[in-house]
Amino acid sequence: MSAWKGAAPVMALADDLSGAAEVAALLRLPARLTLGPPQTSTPGAAGRAVVVDLDSRQATSRAAAAAVRTVLAETAATPPPRRRTDPACSGTEAAEARREPVLWYKKSDSLLRGNVGAEAAAFAQGAEAVVVAMALPRADRVVREGVLHVEGVPLHESAAWRAEGRRPPRSVTEALAPLPTARVPVEAVRQGVRGLADLLRSVARRGRHPVCDAVTDADLAAITEAAVSLGPGYRLLGSGGLAASLGGHIGTGTSGRVTGAEEDVSAAARPLLVVAGSAEPVVVAQIAQMVAAGARHLALDPGTLAAEDPVPLPPLTADAVTVVSVDPAGGIRPDRARRVVAGLARTVAALPGRPDLVLTGGETARRVLDAAGVTTLLPLGEIHHGAVHSRTDDGRSVVTRPGSFGGPDSLHRIAAALRPRLVPAPSVPQPPSPAPAASSTPLPCQGVTQ
Repeated sequence: MSAWKGAAPVMALADDLSGAAEVAALLRLPARLTLGPPQTSTPGAAGRAVVVDLDSRQATSRAAAAAVRTVLAETAATPPPRRRTDPACSGTEAAEARREPVLWYKKSDSLLRGNVGAEAAAFAQGAEAVVVAMALPRADRVVREGVLHVEGVPLHESAAWRAEGRRPPRSVTEALAPLPTARVPVEAVRQGVRGLADLLRSVARRGRHPVCDAVTDADLAAITEAAVSLGPGYRLLGSGGLAASLGGHIGTGTSGRVTGAEEDVSAAARPLLVVAGSAEPVVVAQIAQMVAAGARHLALDPGTLAAEDPVPLPPLTADAVTVVSVDPAGGIRPDRARRVVAGLARTVAALPGRPDLVLTGGETARRVLDAAGVTTLLPLGEIHHGAVHSRTDDGRSVVTRPGSFGGPDSLHRIAAALRPRLVPAPSVPQPPSPAPAASSTPLPCQGVTQ
């Protein structure tokens, strides 16, 4: 039983681009992903989704909260659509544009990075309650007794935050502060949808927001069904796991499908450029496998990238895949990381032509697309978990993927899907795991280590 009447328009918010793209694919609805100002992010028609990249992961908590409030306010202020009786509005237009209550989803990082609490508190404004479920069982990230566990280890005892420069939260509730919360144990999640819905409503009546334990996808499905049954006053907040569950509940299957080796005719004339901006250890192994498959690798010196001018690179060609990364041997100080990413974006934007792009890491993806003038993406589906294939308005392919996702063959699988005639598919998919450093020979050019 659901309080919704028919398919609702979905508005989803994310704090970085790879997360936004992931949600757009997982909702399994016709979706538009916007990278522009929040004012351009008005809700779509019933049964469609608009996903907004707030680009707030690295912002101050005040700015991040303001970005959330801006989208909420702009959506509330959107003028009512024209009615069927309006002679200027066709029946089809009226049917597509008819105002429906909006189903809200807020994507948070599955490792609780970013301005989780500030954005959650802003997202809760005007809602009866925000139902929170941070688990991502597919990546072995589960929540037990209010604590996020990563591969069986509590987050605050793991190495998942090694690059953050601050200590991780000891619980989901701590990460959500100052949002007032109440924990919902997994036993309550598994009592049945009707009983869980009653419990969520009871928590909301006490002025708190339910934070649900979840260990399996079935737990997330129960949380989703219970929350959606309570109607538009209840909003959802969680990782990609909860987004996938929501897509399974309301999706039509139009997006979110796994894309395979489908190379469009025009792609053969465009270069394919992989921009590996993440510092995750597994990325080194992913690049090594790409080099073994025939890609050329340009490892750029971080000091050169941090300068004002783009690094000159050799021309891209359509008969080879090029991988650009930041040379880890140069070391990246945390206080210079954003300057390095900005330099990487300038360098990519300065390349002639219109290459198809594979972008790892949300910050890298957003900076590269900003520099290229891309403001909208049309998600087509996933190549593998978290690797979302989208199209730009000018027809190029863009694949985005969180830096921590994928096994050593991730980039290889993505390249093979986009260029099946150029890159042979890996024989056996490999699970995520750290690997030794790649042994590639970058091409000689200024700012590129030898």
